[in-house]
Amino acid sequence: MSAVLDKLNAAPKAAVPARRPKTNVLEPNWVRYTLIAVALAFLTLFLFVPLAAVFTEALKKGWDTYLESIKDPDAVSAIKLTLIAAGISVPLNLVFGVAAAWAIAKFEFRGKSFLLTLIDLPFSVSPVIAGLIYVLLFGAQGWFGEWLAAHDIKILFAVPGIVLATVFITFPFVARELIPLMQQQGTEEEEAALVLGASGWSTFWRVTIPNIKWGLLYGVILCNARAMGEFGAVSVVSGHIRGETNTMPLHVEILYNEYNFTAAFAVASLLALLALVTLAVKSFVEWRLHQARKADSRILEHAA
Repeated sequence: MSAVLDKLNAAPKAAVPARRPKTNVLEPNWVRYTLIAVALAFLTLFLFVPLAAVFTEALKKGWDTYLESIKDPDAVSAIKLTLIAAGISVPLNLVFGVAAAWAIAKFEFRGKSFLLTLIDLPFSVSPVIAGLIYVLLFGAQGWFGEWLAAHDIKILFAVPGIVLATVFITFPFVARELIPLMQQQGTEEEEAALVLGASGWSTFWRVTIPNIKWGLLYGVILCNARAMGEFGAVSVVSGHIRGETNTMPLHVEILYNEYNFTAAFAVASLLALLALVTLAVKSFVEWRLHQARKADSRILEHAA
């Protein structure tokens, strides 16, 4: 036994690979500071200065003028219509996104790649083209135009057309956020719940939804931000009827074209505030999603 131990001790030991030095040790300080300065200068020039200019112009003539611009009946109508369009399109995209992500991540079927391509279609199609598609379908000379006119159903130049255009532009956001998350999580937990006697509906609410809740919320936030800021597709199908079919972006454009800069920047400041609030909530959800993924990784490491 002692002879065996002596041989083992005498055997050459495997070399331990040296720990790779951190990148910042190899880079001079001036490189890091230069990169940080360039990033800050870029953000200041293209983000902070424009945002500051919007609020400065909006409040240029005082709070009374600012509030009067926001309380204008046309502005109130634009705000309401924007909230209505977002309030309808986001829940619809939420249902579609969860269903599409569930089907793609949990099942194998023919046409799966084609479905993924269709989900990505609004990312590649110009919003103006999307609006023109609805004009082709529901316009007076469109495919269903005569039938709609005969039944006194109005799609274009009305709320339904605005909602349809908004849904088309925003429907990839929830699905595209959930698909990789569900694929990463796999199907083991759902299968275990079904084996233990849980119904499909119970498995969905008690297993699937808790696992994807932060990713789901992140997708909803992005979808809502895109819905409230949509301009191109809505501009084509709305008809720009003042006080009826103008959303907030369209109302800002009309005020600006009329050289009513104070009112235009006042309404634009509301959109900017919504964007800032969305950014804050998005950052918080990203942090929680990162924490949740780290927790999942630790569980997988312990299980392995």
